[in-house]
Amino acid sequence: MTLTHEPLSGTDAGVAPAIRLDGVTKNFGAVRAVRGLDLTIGQGEVVAFLGPNGAGKTSTIDMVLGLSRPTTGEVSVLGQDPRTAIVRGLVAAVMQTGGLLKDLTVRETVEYTASLFSSSEPVTDVLVRAGIAGIAERRVGKCSGGEQQRLRFAMALLPDPALLLLDEPTTGMDVEGRRAFWSAIRSDAARGRTVLFATHYLDEADAYADRIILISRGEVVADGSAAAVKAMAAGRTVRATVPRLSDEDVRTLSALPGVDAVEVRGESLLVHSSDTDTVARHLLTQTRAHDLEIVARGLEDAFLALTGEPGPRIETQNGADQRPARPSPHARHPASAGSIPPC
Repeated sequence: MTLTHEPLSGTDAGVAPAIRLDGVTKNFGAVRAVRGLDLTIGQGEVVAFLGPNGAGKTSTIDMVLGLSRPTTGEVSVLGQDPRTAIVRGLVAAVMQTGGLLKDLTVRETVEYTASLFSSSEPVTDVLVRAGIAGIAERRVGKCSGGEQQRLRFAMALLPDPALLLLDEPTTGMDVEGRRAFWSAIRSDAARGRTVLFATHYLDEADAYADRIILISRGEVVADGSAAAVKAMAAGRTVRATVPRLSDEDVRTLSALPGVDAVEVRGESLLVHSSDTDTVARHLLTQTRAHDLEIVARGLEDAFLALTGEPGPRIETQNGADQRPARPSPHARHPASAGSIPPC
């Protein structure tokens, strides 16, 4: 099937938000996955869409991609029905898995994808922008996980979409690869492209998103800049080195006024509290604490405070955690961000 790529009209491009959800709900039988979402994402924004497993992220993204329809409410993409926007080549998605033929080369894969569009960006250009021009003749099956993610990114750039959705886009990339990838994303956003991404790497959301939308139990619990979301986690964290900290010491710390969580990692101690002065005095007078400091709470702390879940984890193929969540007595169960199903 050949998809056409029509430019937006001046009215659409100038006025319509990239994504708009009005009173959107999504039910699966008795399960309420999404509960009355009202969201507007403007064109040119880079937005992190975060939440624990089962929060409703995947269901919401499915509706934005036109893969499912809301039970109630309205979803529009660039001023039109999501399926219409996708057929017009205005929306592209970079999924975490699937969609690649291992026997083709990187260039052949991009060329084949380009042939599905009546109009597309030059293949060489997207290979360069995705940072994979140097491996263009390599077979996909010989590419690393990070290189395959870059290939998916190149494929998504072909129709020059106005809206780009990314599911765990940097999984498998090294630190330098992640930095280069986000540099390319920011460059695209500066030209007006809207980017909505889900990630297990909360540091990426903190560093690269203009805006963070945090969802829990089908509802938005925070929406704003990284600084604004972090400020919603009241209190600060006391860090200290405490040799020979006993279980009784931990229980006593946990019972102090304002303490949200106590984490022990060998001799390293973290105490999250709205009354850090009391915690610090207790540590200095009742334990062998030294190297004590009080620091502002980060995005992981906000994630925990606002959702009741620890930060998301990355599951490797052998089931091990690539980036383990921080333990917390408030966590009901380990969480990992839901992935967007391939379309």
